[in-house]
Amino acid sequence: MLRFFAGVASALLLVAAGFFIWKSQAQNEELIPPAPPARTGVLAPIKSERLPTPPEASPKSREEKRFARADKDDDGRITRAEMLEPRRKAFAKLDVNGNGSLSFEEWTVKTAEKFGGADANRDGALTPLEYETTKPKARPKPKCNC
Repeated sequence: MLRFFAGVASALLLVAAGFFIWKSQAQNEELIPPAPPARTGVLAPIKSERLPTPPEASPKSREEKRFARADKDDDGRITRAEMLEPRRKAFAKLDVNGNGSLSFEEWTVKTAEKFGGADANRDGALTPLEYETTKPKARPKPKCNC
């Protein structure tokens, strides 16, 4: 029974806390400026007041740009075919004989070429010095355009 009352009390406290948080975020500032005073009589020339500039459109976020690159037909949706298209091109490059499947040799062609280029004495094995040539090249860090 005590658990029941504790649960009810905690639920009420959560509701009250949510209410106070919601009320604390209410703003009392006027979003629309007041109407200008009505002019009577002959139209007076408009003073060269500085008009407020309209808000500028914010640039697309990184994620919006990434989405736009993947959405090839610009319909606002990414289909499965659009999502797999970059992988199809990479697969087609590896599938040398064009039969729609990769053999082990086709799949490992880059590694085999890398091994062949590193094996300087052509003995079928890499020494520590030869293996060091297969180390991936470090990419330079992009400079900040701050």
